[in-house]
Amino acid sequence: MFFLTIVLATFASEDLTCLAVGLLMARGAVGPFTGLAACYTGILVGDLGLWLIGRFAAGTVLRWRPLARRLPRHRLDSLGRRYRKHGWKAILFSRFLPGARVPMYVGAGMIDGSPLRFALWSAAACAIWTPVLVGSVAWGGEPIVARLERWLGNGWLGVAAAALLLAAVVRTATRVVTLEGRARLQAAVSRLWRWEFWPAWLFYVPLLPWIAYLALRHRGVMTITAANPGIPHGGIVGESKYDILRRLPPEWVVPTQRLDPGPLEQRLADVRQFVDVPGRGFPVILKPDVGERGAGLRLAKCWNEAAMYLAEVPDALLVQAYHPGPFEAGVFYYRFPEETHGRIFSITEKQFPTLTGDGRTTVEALIWRHPRYRMQAAKFLARLNGRSQQVLAAGDTMRLAIAGNHCQGTMFRDGGRWITPRIERRLDEIARAFDGFFFGRFDIRFAELNEFLAGRNFAIVELNGASSESTNLYDPAHSLWSAYAILYRQWRLLFQIGAANLALGRRTSSARELVAALSAHYRHRTVSSLAE
Repeated sequence: MFFLTIVLATFASEDLTCLAVGLLMARGAVGPFTGLAACYTGILVGDLGLWLIGRFAAGTVLRWRPLARRLPRHRLDSLGRRYRKHGWKAILFSRFLPGARVPMYVGAGMIDGSPLRFALWSAAACAIWTPVLVGSVAWGGEPIVARLERWLGNGWLGVAAAALLLAAVVRTATRVVTLEGRARLQAAVSRLWRWEFWPAWLFYVPLLPWIAYLALRHRGVMTITAANPGIPHGGIVGESKYDILRRLPPEWVVPTQRLDPGPLEQRLADVRQFVDVPGRGFPVILKPDVGERGAGLRLAKCWNEAAMYLAEVPDALLVQAYHPGPFEAGVFYYRFPEETHGRIFSITEKQFPTLTGDGRTTVEALIWRHPRYRMQAAKFLARLNGRSQQVLAAGDTMRLAIAGNHCQGTMFRDGGRWITPRIERRLDEIARAFDGFFFGRFDIRFAELNEFLAGRNFAIVELNGASSESTNLYDPAHSLWSAYAILYRQWRLLFQIGAANLALGRRTSSARELVAALSAHYRHRTVSSLAE
């Protein structure tokens, strides 16, 4: 029974089980043969199970979201290439590298039809790994347990704590032997102070008391839904990008058409009609009509790419003429309803991530070596579509992002120096043409900076309402306190404008309406892994 318990425990965590068994062997609670044999059996059975998943069930299993996050397509493809080239060496070394075993073995099942060959290689790898891990702890782990027991008391608690501590040490030690492992570790550590890469929920926690105060002062949290009466729920969630763009003067908007859900042939015909307009053609931008943070945006350079995207995404989409820029700015605008003119709150300069080749290093290695790009390496590698092993010639460049969004990899810089009277007058003129718009961010592309500053020759690609951010706060040159100062001022304006509209007789959304809109949005939103 104890033998079977150890075997089953390896399915949850091989390393932790082996370390715990080694500690128990050091105390005489488990015999050497029983401990080693049980760990070996459990690990080998687990390896064969991963191979079988790859062989027979990968298409179904890998669509399960928790596993898909752990096994992104780019990682399976990368390790699959290594397996095809090196075979037994890939199996052996992945056993010693944290994070490599699961995608390697699933990938092996997807591309290798010989279970016997895999079983022999895996058995040999386990025969090396298991005695080394279990034996080293059995030989030298007792002092660690004894010291922890002084703090935690006798019994299983000291053994469990020692196993957890050793697991962390082993994982860290094995990770630093590879470029990717070291880069992942550096990225994880540097996130502690590089707040621009914190999860959104964590970054927004200190804002909650301020929002609560503003809600108490301005007749409730739903007041913000009245900030933009011309946009459903003020632009908090679920608004149609196409409907918003149609409310703006067309001469200032990138040519855009909505593709409603329907037969693929009809949607392709609509794209053909759009690109056949003189002066357009490919490439075009395809993106969800209802979306956020750049998720689902793709640059289609030809018919095949457009057809593939339309087949993957059945929801309502936008097709937009591609504006090459090369400049993009996020211009945050606000106006109080009783005032005749509005103001620019901020301008964000967007700097797109670009790699420069050296003629020797793969694209993947260049990403992991870059102190900024490694922070979002998973995002970049996922959209490279098999080009991660490409070697760029010396001096050649590769752009890693199309969407001008921070979470898609674009760096934001404070563009306050770009605020001129002429661009402010032009944006105010455009915004006031949209009846019911008072607060939000224009995303704008342009070719010449001087023309943009003069209020000429730019194109609006998107307008976001109450849920948009003054994205200059993500400038890495800003301190965390400066970022919160921007955010606090932005939310104060949002509540004040909503309250001013309420005083003029505008209505808010009800809590039930907003919850229903939020639920519908997150239930049907386009999967972000489609992002370009």
